[in-house]
Amino acid sequence: MPFPPLNAIGIENYRSVRSLFLRMRQINTFVGNNGTGKTNLYKALSLLQQAALGRITHAVAEEGGIESVFWAGERRAKERPQIRLKVILGDLTYKITMGLPTPTDAALPLETMVKEEELLLDTGKRNVALMQRKGPSIFLRAKNGERVTYENELLSSETALASIRDGGRFPELDLVRHTLTEWRFFHGFRTDKASPLRQSGLNVTTPTLSSSGEDLASVFATLTHIRGDAKDLMDAVEDAFPGSQLMVEADGKTCRFSLKSPDFFRAFPPEELSDGTLQYLALLGALLSYRLPPFIALNEPESSLHPDLLEPLAKVIAKASHRSQIWIVTHSETFADHLLEHAGTSPLHIFTERGATQIKGLRVSGENS
Repeated sequence: MPFPPLNAIGIENYRSVRSLFLRMRQINTFVGNNGTGKTNLYKALSLLQQAALGRITHAVAEEGGIESVFWAGERRAKERPQIRLKVILGDLTYKITMGLPTPTDAALPLETMVKEEELLLDTGKRNVALMQRKGPSIFLRAKNGERVTYENELLSSETALASIRDGGRFPELDLVRHTLTEWRFFHGFRTDKASPLRQSGLNVTTPTLSSSGEDLASVFATLTHIRGDAKDLMDAVEDAFPGSQLMVEADGKTCRFSLKSPDFFRAFPPEELSDGTLQYLALLGALLSYRLPPFIALNEPESSLHPDLLEPLAKVIAKASHRSQIWIVTHSETFADHLLEHAGTSPLHIFTERGATQIKGLRVSGENS
């Protein structure tokens, strides 16, 4: 079954986001100054993936707990911290609500807990509930229409999305979980001397780049030796570094790459490449790999890149968008202009109003004017 497209997201009470509902496009470019909340939108998306992995409460705890990530602005009197996230994938809508425990809840003091989850199917006439969870109690609608009560009560730290694994009886739940876990988030790549990008890769066919980029050499080798067609990759290198050639080797033990410049007699391995060059090559691995994930999020990909690399990167993103939905957060108006020119997608401008992250021209429906 193909992955359903990401149609819309909803975020309530997360950091600087009081309430946003946003319809998604094939390429989504968000531009704004520091402190406007661009990264908070990115992080909220990554929390939805953590729900599919069963780690959403751990992820919130790692950020300091719900009191640290709850809406940071003015609150109503006696308002209890609750974060609500929603994602619409095709005709399926998944919702999750997190909050603090009450005195009767089975949870640690001030622990972030999953309060509610819901999976809805849009039939065109009405929404049908396929899964509803309140506290530890869960009911599901099986493939044959039977209403099922989940017998094993979940702990407050667990999600039904990750815990209930029976694709035969509950195929839609399985599809949403699988789709979200396949998403990739790239929040910059390490380029220090010990960076995984500077190491040889395992001699393993690797169709998709990991978020850390540790398998970059293996991704390049897979394109070169398994697909036997690395034209898009080589063209992107030539566009960024005219006259240069990416050299890729696999010797049965490791995979390696190097960059041959016309100005030098030898190729330079990754440990000798500049931070910007290595960052750019890693982005090529993320966007041109053998198999792209259904959704790719890039947080400030222009960081550490020379300005001359922004247009070549925009061209690569435009090409990748034929195989994947892409979300880009950037400071650079220049980069956004290149994306408009080569991908035809106009940027969404983010600003703050009374401390709340807003998107210029966004209607209540989530459409941008």
